[in-house]
Amino acid sequence: MSKVTAVYTSGPIGTRMIRTAFAMLAGTLSMSGYNLADTYFIGRLEGSAPLAAMGFSLPVIMLIGCIFHGLGNGIMAITAQALGGNKKERASGFVSAGLLLVAIISVILAVVGMTTCRDVFVFFGAQGEALQHVQSYMDIWYFGCFSAALSMAGNSLLIGVGDNKAASFSMMGGMIINVILDPVFIFGWGGIPAMGIKGAVLATIGSQICVMCFNLQRLNRKHHLLRFAPIPLKRLLPCWGMTLRYGIPAMLGMLMMPIASVVITKVTAVFGDAAVAATAAAGRLEMVAFVFPMALGMTLVPMIGQNYGAKLYDRIRDCHRFAMRFAFCYLLVLGVLYVAFAPQLVRLFSTDAEVCRIMAHCMYIIPWGFAAIEIHRYGTFFYTGCGRPNAAAWLNALRILGLMIPLTLLALVFGQLWLVFAARLAADVISGSVSYLLSKRLIARLR
Repeated sequence: MSKVTAVYTSGPIGTRMIRTAFAMLAGTLSMSGYNLADTYFIGRLEGSAPLAAMGFSLPVIMLIGCIFHGLGNGIMAITAQALGGNKKERASGFVSAGLLLVAIISVILAVVGMTTCRDVFVFFGAQGEALQHVQSYMDIWYFGCFSAALSMAGNSLLIGVGDNKAASFSMMGGMIINVILDPVFIFGWGGIPAMGIKGAVLATIGSQICVMCFNLQRLNRKHHLLRFAPIPLKRLLPCWGMTLRYGIPAMLGMLMMPIASVVITKVTAVFGDAAVAATAAAGRLEMVAFVFPMALGMTLVPMIGQNYGAKLYDRIRDCHRFAMRFAFCYLLVLGVLYVAFAPQLVRLFSTDAEVCRIMAHCMYIIPWGFAAIEIHRYGTFFYTGCGRPNAAAWLNALRILGLMIPLTLLALVFGQLWLVFAARLAADVISGSVSYLLSKRLIARLR
């Protein structure tokens, strides 16, 4: 038990944050690799039905992924606080009980998913060959819920204990295994029959099992955070309660963005297919700007949590100062570059003149709020790390439900597409400003 330490409670804040961000960069880039690989190879199957099935499956996979990520973040936050307070037995109890809870919930979701699979996708509009494909895909995918859940939670915990290189290696390794197995299982090779879309999901499950085994082995042998003895109920239930106290707000925060995306897409569709295509392409281009800030943000919650548990409040204040300045300066520069080179960037995504015109219009407005988006996100991390997950959920609700959706609907009333972009910018700037001021006030009061 003595080998696990609170690594985030010592050393220069800025240096450690940048080093951990670089360590997590490969893992951050690999997070989108699974879907990109599956989409690429399935797109080469005959007909459009397999790719349509992938499209129908995405909302369900995203929903369940939000649940797993939320639970993983919940375990990570409370474990980081326990490690910061030098309560290593308590930390191992949180990890063991939390992973047991994740495993139980994954089995429940798998059973519910398999029994409702056809009805759910009929409701989504799947029919004919596409319905058959998505059923065969998801029936196998649900069997992999267990490994998917534990691999995600394991990654969060490795980040939580400061083993960032191992977490990044795990994520990147899983993506590479998936890319290797995809063509083998989808098209067949060396005696393995071609399985089509079923092969894609088998490749994903195989890679997730490898990641799960690596993560659990690392948590057990290197960090000594797993217990294999029965946990008394009087200790198990409080651990589960703490996990859910942090995990549920994290789940809700993650679920709000897909909801906002649906509303904004429906509003944009009023202005035609070119507007939808342009904003979708702009969204993909926007994600590139956030790769490094996301890598840095992945370690913020455990860093804050460990220092909060250790009552090193000056380090939390230094962390807040560095993180907010980094987000502002880095993304302001990138935002200016996006605006300056918008005409050149849009031509990389489309040759359609109308799509390029709308996308350029979007890129002249939205990037001015890039810094505010990340400042808002970092602000929620400070609330979570300091033991106030519900406040973090409220800040997410303010941005999505209180600002972005109402302002977007208001823009629709005036019938101007540029107002939709302006509504997004206003929501980002207001929520980022509020998040910064409230998180600064929070850490100023830590005594």
